[in-house]
Amino acid sequence: MRFSANLGFLWNDLPLPDAIHAAKAAGFDAVEMHWPYAVPASEIVSALADTQLPLLGLNTVRGDVASGENGLSALPGREDEARAAIDQALAYAAETGAGNVHVMAGFAQGVLAEVCFVEALEYACEKAADLGITILIEPLNCYDAPGYFLSSTTHADEIIARVGATNLKLMFDCYHVQLMEGDLSHKLERLLPIIGHVQFARVPDRGPPEGGEVNYRHIFKLLDELGWDGPLGAEYKSELPTDETLGWLSQYRA
Repeated sequence: MRFSANLGFLWNDLPLPDAIHAAKAAGFDAVEMHWPYAVPASEIVSALADTQLPLLGLNTVRGDVASGENGLSALPGREDEARAAIDQALAYAAETGAGNVHVMAGFAQGVLAEVCFVEALEYACEKAADLGITILIEPLNCYDAPGYFLSSTTHADEIIARVGATNLKLMFDCYHVQLMEGDLSHKLERLLPIIGHVQFARVPDRGPPEGGEVNYRHIFKLLDELGWDGPLGAEYKSELPTDETLGWLSQYRA
C-alpha cells in the first residue's frame, strides 16, 4: 500500500518545496496540493525532481476566499472566471507533472448551477485530454462546507455519466463520504470504476487516521483486494507538528 501526503494540510507550516522534501523524508510515496499557485512552478518541479516524488494533483482556485467562496464552476454568472481557474490549474499541472486537477464547484444550488458545473467540466475535460490530465470532482460534507454544490457520491456519479468524458473521475474522500453517507465498503466496491483518487482522515474530527469511527485497516485492505494501485491521500488536520502524527504510516503500510 502506498500513501500520498496532501501538503495543503501536512507540513503546511513549511514552504511547499520544503514540504515536499519533508514528505519524502517521512516515507511518503507521492504528494498532492491544494492551491500552490503562489509558488513558481519551477520550484515545485525542482523539489519533485530532487525527491523523485510524483505530484498527484491540485485544485482549481476557490475564488474570493475573504468572502467565503470555495470554488467557481457551479456559480451562474461566473463562467468566465471558472474557465480561467481551470486554465490556470491545467497550465500549472502540466508544468509540474500533476496527473489530476480537482475542479471545485463552489456554493450553489439548483438547475442553473448544475448546468454551469456540467459545462465547466465539459470544458475542463476537453482541455485536459490533450494534456493527459484527469479531472476530478469531490463531494464535500455539509458540516464543513454547508451549501456546497456537490455533497453526495450519487450526485457525482450522475454528473460524471452526464458529462460522459473518460477523463472525468470521482475524488473519493473517505472522511467526507462517511460523514454524509457511511457504508464506505459497499460504495468503494460500486464506484471503483469511476474513482480517480482516494483520500482519508479520521472521522468525525478529520485528524490522523487512527481511531475514530472508520476502520482504515479494513478500508485499505479492501482497496488492495479490489485492485486499487494508486497512492492513498492523507488529507488530515492536527494541532501537532506533522512529524508527530505519522505513527499510522508504517503500521498501515505493513
